[in-house]
Amino acid sequence: MNVKAYIKERLRRGKAMHMTLIDPAKQDCMHAGSIAAAAERAGTDAIMVGGSTGVTQENLDATILSIKDKVKIPVIYFPSGAHAISKYADAIYFMSMLNSRNRKMIICEQVAAAPIVAKMGLETMGMGYVIVEPGMKVGEVGEADVVRRDDNAMAVAYGLAAQYMGMDLVYYEAGSGAPEPVPPQMVQAVKKNLRIPIIVGGGIRTPEQADVMRKAGADIIVTGTIVELGGYASRLESIIRAIKGR
Repeated sequence: MNVKAYIKERLRRGKAMHMTLIDPAKQDCMHAGSIAAAAERAGTDAIMVGGSTGVTQENLDATILSIKDKVKIPVIYFPSGAHAISKYADAIYFMSMLNSRNRKMIICEQVAAAPIVAKMGLETMGMGYVIVEPGMKVGEVGEADVVRRDDNAMAVAYGLAAQYMGMDLVYYEAGSGAPEPVPPQMVQAVKKNLRIPIIVGGGIRTPEQADVMRKAGADIIVTGTIVELGGYASRLESIIRAIKGR
């Protein structure tokens, strides 16, 4: 499966995509497979697997294998570092946290991972990763100089930098569990100035918030925290309906 082509074709139809993020450290692999199956039934377009902490080679492989046994949609690895990379994923975001203060997060982990990814023959999608205030755990772990919520110009500048460096996507992340999503005005500003697809995640818990992100111009909307709670299926379905304008 060519995941990059799959995403391009979906976006070409003119509707935003939804991706479900599953953290291998938050549940056992069998439960992860069940979550992915429910998300696919609800209409999600792809499963992202990853987390800021606690991801090991063992739980990553087991989680991806369990998910792939349950779904036909792409499974994309959303890496936290070169220490764990799964050959079972359909693709990997080859990403750089552009606003990290730590060189390791910008390029060193990528250099360590590159020969492993090449040996595995994994499909790569270059992605600029930009942490927006408050940033939560990923901002802390990534030592990010978070983009202030009112600094649209800086958000645009990071997006343009990703685009000019030839990256396929740029991801604006408020952080898992953030009290509010990335501001819609920021998404609008980025969308107006970029040609590559924009991913938005963090703090999106309701259909209304998802609809605002879609209308602001997000091409791909990611939700993760809601699937870690009980009774997530109906909430996820309502969010996906809002994203797809049903």
